[in-house]
Amino acid sequence: MLPFMKSVSGEIPEKPGSGSQRLSLQRLQEWENMGFGMFLHFGMSTFDGEELSKGDQPSSFYAPPEVDTDQWIRTASDAGMKYAVLTAKHVSGHCLWPSRSTDYHVGTSGNKTDVVSEFVNSCSKYGIIPGFYYCSWDNHHLFGSQTPSYVEWSKACTTEKYREFQTNQLEELLTHYGKIGEVWIDIPGVLPRDYRQTLYDQIARWQPECVIVMNHGIGDGSTFKVNYAWPTDVITIERFLPNSHTKHVKWRNIEGKQYYMPGEVCDPIGKEWFFKEGDNPRSDAELLGMYLVSRTRGSNLLLNVPPNKEGVIPEAYTKALMRLRKNLDLLSL
Repeated sequence: MLPFMKSVSGEIPEKPGSGSQRLSLQRLQEWENMGFGMFLHFGMSTFDGEELSKGDQPSSFYAPPEVDTDQWIRTASDAGMKYAVLTAKHVSGHCLWPSRSTDYHVGTSGNKTDVVSEFVNSCSKYGIIPGFYYCSWDNHHLFGSQTPSYVEWSKACTTEKYREFQTNQLEELLTHYGKIGEVWIDIPGVLPRDYRQTLYDQIARWQPECVIVMNHGIGDGSTFKVNYAWPTDVITIERFLPNSHTKHVKWRNIEGKQYYMPGEVCDPIGKEWFFKEGDNPRSDAELLGMYLVSRTRGSNLLLNVPPNKEGVIPEAYTKALMRLRKNLDLLSL
């Protein structure tokens, strides 16, 4: 265990009962105790250069010469990370596994590697807990939906046909690749509340012990938008750190019930989610600060480290992570 990755046992404030959340306090504490994870943004956006890809490139445009998931996960392990979350499907709609629900996937691409399968196998090899990211904003599989690429955010929505597609794809991911530790649903606000609840319940049936994350979005976690991201097991803190005054507030009153909700900071090692040439890692001091502030203010840190077009994590990122590990080790002396 790295320094500042301390057990939260005994730190939970006194509350009546154990809360109304689905997962036990013990299970949530186990997740918090992992402390440090790797976010892996990789896919069509790596190749078309657009984070919010239009999804209009042919599947063959995704063409890494190799996909070295062992290198990704070995790097995570060497950096002291305990879990990793892979972007199985981002805004482009291109899938990193051979989905039965579409032909827009790696099986029809310039590299037919089932990245999801290789990722899970590498996680098992190096003792890392695997997690999947899935985006509800999909510019390729519209089925009549209105995405934020084409309409104002307030008018973005999904159709019943799209939601059926999303459920079917998540079933593929969560029933064919073994035990998954975290399921990360992005842009949940385009999904109706009743469907989010149905989806949450179904994910819990497929993977009873997994932590389910509906991404709350950019902010420090001080407030929680129930109408956008509920239900969720975790409050995400995207592009921010937990509030300096309150730290991360773990007990929340939602619709008259008390829930224990850990926090997860997510931010890139550089400035971009997907790899771009010239996107250098943050300074050693900043990366150390991101880690220490996240942990001492009561949240996990999910640090995004994107593989490049060659299918490997660039040397500049791996070296930055090893320096971070060294700096953390020095603090424990």
